[in-house]
Amino acid sequence: MNIREDMEQREMGLLSPYAAHSSRSGGRVRLEDECDVRTCYQRDRDRILHCKAFRRLKDKTQVFLAPQGDHYRNRLTHTLEVSQIARTMAKALRLNEDLVEAIALGHDLGHTPFGHAGERALNEIHPGGFAHHEQSIRVVQILEKNGEGLNLTVETLDGILNHKTSGKPRTLEGQLVRIADKIAYIHHDMDDAQRAGIFSEDDLPVTLRMQLGYTTRERLNTFVHDVIENSLDKPSIRMSEEIGTGMRELRAQMFLNVYENKTAKREEGKAMHMLKELYRYYNQYPEAMSEEYRSLIFEKGVSKATAVVDYLSGMTDQYSMEKFREIFIPRGWQLAQGR
Repeated sequence: MNIREDMEQREMGLLSPYAAHSSRSGGRVRLEDECDVRTCYQRDRDRILHCKAFRRLKDKTQVFLAPQGDHYRNRLTHTLEVSQIARTMAKALRLNEDLVEAIALGHDLGHTPFGHAGERALNEIHPGGFAHHEQSIRVVQILEKNGEGLNLTVETLDGILNHKTSGKPRTLEGQLVRIADKIAYIHHDMDDAQRAGIFSEDDLPVTLRMQLGYTTRERLNTFVHDVIENSLDKPSIRMSEEIGTGMRELRAQMFLNVYENKTAKREEGKAMHMLKELYRYYNQYPEAMSEEYRSLIFEKGVSKATAVVDYLSGMTDQYSMEKFREIFIPRGWQLAQGR
């Protein structure tokens, strides 16, 4: 008995006609034999979950740089919350949960250390610019598995590439992750901001609280229910005009009070300066990079600047600071052993 084929048959009967059915996937760039246990999207999810870039997310900034506390989100916990929210909605809408989970788990693999501050730094200094959604695709197609990439399905790649606000995913699963990403970060960034003492519920306009909810939990519930109610058995993922407008207003409040808050952002300039200096250094001395990234230049013909961006964007917060100290901060002189 082929378990995968059985699951594909069950999908045809259980999932919405608008869902991405595993048996109808557009396939992979490199042809592979199918697994007899897992569908193609389950394999995508597993490959992402086990890759190195996914593990590094636990030490990358979400919003608050090097927060003093154990309960602030990082890039990994953000990713897991996006996945949970998207899967909840996918189940209610009878969409393909495996594809949703694969896209959600992979959407931020290309993110830099220090969150969007790191992204801005590389975008400003690198001649080709930098965008984390494009780098995420580069990670899964080229950088992982010693240059072989993960060989994901075209549907998973499309969802990862188009998760940004202006993106237009081809599948409903991709559209769902795109909106779940915004729901997640608005929800958990506000929760973290309240924990940090730089924002309170009273800072929100009372009309917005009446419309969306009086706590982060209530607002999360409002958004999820609105997406489900307005997308069920429809060919696209959408929110009602009222709640969609409210979410955009809430996001604007987050920019005003949190994302551009001087207290929360006071260390970002240092982080950006550090990454720019590392970029200059490794462009001058590419042999100082790890072997994996040197080989991109000397064996695979990748441009030096691109390989440097690959190296820096893959770093965790702590590792980038460690390399900066090693390169630019003088160490105290020590007497020879035994003297």
